[in-house]
Amino acid sequence: MSAVPEPPLLLLLLPLALLALQEADVQRNEQSELQKVESVRRIARREGKLGKKRSVLLVPVESLLLARSSLCHGACVEVDSDTEAVASRGFKLGCISCKMRGEVRAIASVDWYFKASDETVSSHIYRYEYNSEEIVDTRFYDRLEWAGSKQTKDLQDGSIYIRNVTFNDTGVYNCTIKRTLMYPNYEFETHNSKIVTVKVVPRLTRGIASILSEVMMYVSIIGLQLWLVVEMIYCYRKIAAAGEEALRESAAEYLAIASESKDNCASEQVAESLPPSSPHDGTWIHKPGKT
Repeated sequence: MSAVPEPPLLLLLLPLALLALQEADVQRNEQSELQKVESVRRIARREGKLGKKRSVLLVPVESLLLARSSLCHGACVEVDSDTEAVASRGFKLGCISCKMRGEVRAIASVDWYFKASDETVSSHIYRYEYNSEEIVDTRFYDRLEWAGSKQTKDLQDGSIYIRNVTFNDTGVYNCTIKRTLMYPNYEFETHNSKIVTVKVVPRLTRGIASILSEVMMYVSIIGLQLWLVVEMIYCYRKIAAAGEEALRESAAEYLAIASESKDNCASEQVAESLPPSSPHDGTWIHKPGKT
């Protein structure tokens, strides 16, 4: 039987180990939160038993966790907009401008400008400011809608959505976010612009990066499956070899026991077949002499 090289198991076990560590970390955090809440409850019960000098409100675990989660805020990440739109479909023009100082109050407004492929000057097409939107250009009437930040005056996402895209929508779009930072003693105004060049195509075409990523995904899946098959075959052959070795050892032990038993039986049979002792065996026999 030819030896099969053992593939490294570390790469297969590493994702499982990382997942187990993450689950253990989450459970540890939950247990610490529960211990804190339980300590608060014990203190409240102790104070209530000492004469009820102060009224203590026992807060349930869910309320404390909700209060803690309410203090968390989502992070802002500036992502480039898509640039290829499909005719007769909807398209989102992305425009994200993150505020660097999250603790400073601010008020922002968003203006969009458009310059077609056969034009030289940009035209003002859309304006948004705290739940108030205005479509300025008649070419986009009933086709533009707000897709950015809502229910806030501090706009960080100024994206808009174009319905029923046409080939005339090909061109350069300019998004300008005007933000006013309100400090205790003064106000500071900033301007941030994003330029998006949009190309309208009859149907969606896939980029090289998308195709390569999909190919690499399938290659990795097939490679992992083949690796798993090789590992299973290796384990099976290793177990089978160990079983055969155990069978050979058992058979050798059985044969040794059987041979020993046969030798004992043969010696007993030989001893039983011998005749009783006679004078010719060399044994001295006393004869009475003549007087």
